[in-house]
Amino acid sequence: MSSESRAAPMHCPYCAEEDIRPHEESHGAWECRGCQRVFSVKFLGLRAAGVQTRTEEVR
Repeated sequence: MSSESRAAPMHCPYCAEEDIRPHEESHGAWECRGCQRVFSVKFLGLRAAGVQTRTEEVR
């Protein structure tokens, strides 16, 4: 998958600020202008169908 087809994050996962920009020192990293954090987002995979999470088991 090329980087052009990947979705960019819409907000900072730490402070929810929407003013984020690509971090030039690290490929795939983003910098938040609100909280000054640098972060990256990693896709881990899809959850298997029929598997319950702990929060679903509590309900």
